[in-house]
Amino acid sequence: MKKRILVSSILAGALLMMTDVEAQTGGQYKNTLKIGASTGASVPNNNTAASVGVDLSYQYLLTNHFGIGVSTGYQHNFGREKEINNFNIKNNDVGLIPAALLLRYYPKAEGLYVGADVGYGFLVGDERVAENRLNARPDGGAYVRPMLGYHNKNWNAFVHYTKVIHNDNSNIAIGNDVQKYNVGNLGIGFSYNIGLGQ
Repeated sequence: MKKRILVSSILAGALLMMTDVEAQTGGQYKNTLKIGASTGASVPNNNTAASVGVDLSYQYLLTNHFGIGVSTGYQHNFGREKEINNFNIKNNDVGLIPAALLLRYYPKAEGLYVGADVGYGFLVGDERVAENRLNARPDGGAYVRPMLGYHNKNWNAFVHYTKVIHNDNSNIAIGNDVQKYNVGNLGIGFSYNIGLGQ
């Protein structure tokens, strides 16, 4: 009889603890791995036209409203041809690998959320801006990715603006016209949440 009471007490205590964790995190996992994909149109489209990428991030819920973590991935930006003063510039593709801090705010356990990834963006690929020009591509710069999305326990869908801010002079000038070098896009994305435990 004493054993039954002890076992029942332990089970009841464990159930209460699990319910408390569920309430604190709004039904979401406290530790989450997010795997997803995104795409976008270059804004402005000076030297690239569009992008497609894969996203990987880890999030820890400080409360049921605030998440913090790290994010990375790979985004491929497709170069476009552009004519300046009757000269055709054949811009190269450029890859982006972010190393960023992830910040999220969830007003409710399911619904709209806002967030941002902030850090450094490594630019990879051909070392020149265009295949028929000698201008060097920057190696990277400050990385920002504000977003607005919808989430539930398993999925996130969002709109984003992704931008790498660099100081290197990679602009191409032909006569009085200038092509400013840009790695930035406005687009959509989604991710799947893999719970790593409460």
